[in-house]
Amino acid sequence: MSDETRRQPLLSIVTVNYNGGAVTCQLLDSIRRYQPDAEVIVVDNGSYGDDVSMISSSYPEVVVIATGENLGFAGGNNVGIRAAHGRYILMINNDAELTEGGVDAMLKRIEQEDNIGLVSPKILFHHQPGTIQYAGFTPLSPITLRNNAIGYGTRDEGQHDTPHPTPYAHGAAMMASRKAIERAGLMPEDYFLYYEELDWSVIFSRKGMINYYEPLTIVTHKESATTGADSPLKVYYNTRSRLIFAYRNISLPARWLAYLYLGIVVATRDVVRYWFKGRKDMAKAVVKGICSFARYKRLESSKLEK
Repeated sequence: MSDETRRQPLLSIVTVNYNGGAVTCQLLDSIRRYQPDAEVIVVDNGSYGDDVSMISSSYPEVVVIATGENLGFAGGNNVGIRAAHGRYILMINNDAELTEGGVDAMLKRIEQEDNIGLVSPKILFHHQPGTIQYAGFTPLSPITLRNNAIGYGTRDEGQHDTPHPTPYAHGAAMMASRKAIERAGLMPEDYFLYYEELDWSVIFSRKGMINYYEPLTIVTHKESATTGADSPLKVYYNTRSRLIFAYRNISLPARWLAYLYLGIVVATRDVVRYWFKGRKDMAKAVVKGICSFARYKRLESSKLEK
């Protein structure tokens, strides 16, 4: 292999680590096993332990970039995208793992189609073998900002093995060509956590590209390994990010209805529910999420006025 080929691999794999070194190593082991020719980049988002040295010493073939601070999901991935050399870039959660066949089917899909934006694989729950987490998404409601992951919670018996366009890629694993990313721009960093991959999917669509679901690639996912399955952090960012998505992507007057529904109906319900469950921390996270969105909106509005 020539030096030029090494500098310009077909595929770069980017993952973001934040205090999850052991989980990240499990992902890297699966990459070594199933996609050994890929350039692999781990962006460490300011972990406070020895994750950087552990990953660097155990996986000398991996490029480890220490940001020194937590840049969020989009910010960390964008650091990796900028550093990547591959013609195609796979962004994969550190709590995911590749399976047999690697991502060759995704590569084939994206190489065969001229106008593809993002491609996501079939995603199965890692701790519930054979159970589907994602086989494509349905569209988001413009008012509730809710949608469904196709096949969620069902046994994988091949019923979702037909590739198809999907409105949104899944943030646990999504691939794009370098050319498509240059056309759409990097992942929006307004969110920090949650909804940024949905927003990015919308951007690709607005640029005239089609997002796709490719079931012949299977990835397993240990969902919420970093943020926790039910934590104040997750509640805070979900509350904030839904409202930001509405601000950025929903047209008036539906946007105002979304604000009313999310900011009053849902928020009040959640605060009351958490309060009576004795989870005052979760109730406060809802309120903080709304207040954070209000600050974000004021800042964005002031930018527009200038």
